[in-house]
Amino acid sequence: MRHGKKVNHLGRTSAHRHALLSNMASSLILNKRITTTVAKAKELRKYVEPLITKAKTDSTHSRRTVFSYLQNKESVTTLFGEVAGRTAERPGGYTRIIKLSDPRLGDAADMCVMELVDFNDLYKKDGSAKKAKTRRGRKGKKEGDAVTETMPATASEEKPKKEAKKAKKKE
Repeated sequence: MRHGKKVNHLGRTSAHRHALLSNMASSLILNKRITTTVAKAKELRKYVEPLITKAKTDSTHSRRTVFSYLQNKESVTTLFGEVAGRTAERPGGYTRIIKLSDPRLGDAADMCVMELVDFNDLYKKDGSAKKAKTRRGRKGKKEGDAVTETMPATASEEKPKKEAKKAKKKE
């Protein structure tokens, strides 16, 4: 049984696993898309997404922290420049895993493409306005605050307001 065993060791020692994830994260940041196995991609997601979150605040401390994980100056520069600029408004979920249909020929491992979400123009919605940020928590809500109180209940209440505005514009 695997109770409480959260880490997929990927058949490697811990030093080899950390080096693998560091190199894959650097490649993902530099190339914006890599092809790998599904198991490695799922572990890489846990490794690289906190680094992208850390890159949103550009300070010396966060740069040094990220460099300790990546060990590559070029990828750190790209992460804090180009990648952090594009992911500034996104609250999380910076990577996408797309499973490929054909397994690898040598060992039949399930393959996938892992990419940074904001760098793929195929999935972007054109012409859509930005959503307003909403919070799911109840913090700050009072008993009297309700959405229905601030907005008109029916369309019939909106018509007199629109007519009053038109009358003011004519004057």
